[in-house]
Amino acid sequence: MTRNLRSLFAVLLAGLAPGVTLATPAPAQNLMPVTMCVFDMLGANGPTHKALRGYQTDAISWGASITFKSFTDERVAAEAFNQGTCDLVNLPGIRARSYNSFTGSMEAIGAIPTYQHMRMILATLAGEKAAPLMRQGDYEIVGISPIGALYGFVTDRSIDSPKKLAGKKITVLDNAPESQYLVEQTGLTPVSSTISNAIQKFNNKSVDITGAPALAFEPLEMTKGLEPNGGIWQWPILQTSLQFVARWQKLPEGFAAHSRVYIHNATEGLFKLIAVNEAAIPAKYWISLSDDLKEEWAETFRKNRIALRDKGIYDGKALSLFRKVRCSVDAERSECTAADKE
Repeated sequence: MTRNLRSLFAVLLAGLAPGVTLATPAPAQNLMPVTMCVFDMLGANGPTHKALRGYQTDAISWGASITFKSFTDERVAAEAFNQGTCDLVNLPGIRARSYNSFTGSMEAIGAIPTYQHMRMILATLAGEKAAPLMRQGDYEIVGISPIGALYGFVTDRSIDSPKKLAGKKITVLDNAPESQYLVEQTGLTPVSSTISNAIQKFNNKSVDITGAPALAFEPLEMTKGLEPNGGIWQWPILQTSLQFVARWQKLPEGFAAHSRVYIHNATEGLFKLIAVNEAAIPAKYWISLSDDLKEEWAETFRKNRIALRDKGIYDGKALSLFRKVRCSVDAERSECTAADKE
């Protein structure tokens, strides 16, 4: 792991859990022991651990005594959770999809266009009415934090529409079926990558396109891939998130609801951090898309979502909710009256 990549995740993962202290702590003898696998790329002394100390303290008032186990690799953390090593784990949303298809569909390509939409959805999912959707089988999502929009970074700024993707090389993550489908539909050439090396491949020009949040721009030195003729689509591909996954039977009654509210209380601070980092990117790199191009991308993404919904990868109820949010913000969108709307 490079120092720059570690720096990026220090920014991404810091401050995820500052909330508000709730009720008076329960007597220690009544606390339920809960083990949490903490994904922090900087280890036990990293920013996520530090941020989660407040979460750990407040959990006492929810009837739980939380013990941390540190993991620097999200895959290893997920494996430990699967093996029963821990009762709770924090994972990127795309990896959390295997535990909850509804919240995992938040990363559906083009489903959540802006932070206005993201705020509305996060507020909805943190509420009591959404609680049944947070639980699937043995698992429950007990908190969701925004990481930021994923933008398309291209080495040639003339690549700005679906029609210009054929033959271009793009980084594709193994656990991102949306990328695989987009490759099939547009004629892109996939280059299998990991989170750790995707941006490195972009920077050394091994690929023409990669996706990254604005938070990656400075710490991962993405100007290397952008210069001399590259750019960033000023229109999100999808929204990324960090999700807290738990075995609900291992938690005290009411823990999940308290946790979701606590974590949601931190979201505005994270949105401000994201905004600061996006504003820091020099204006010359942003590629402004016309309304026609945005409509072209939106339709390409919509067809992608419907196809992956029909394959059972995206959750139909989630896609329907996201469409309703999009149409509540802009009722003039063509999808709002489409015969095959989500």
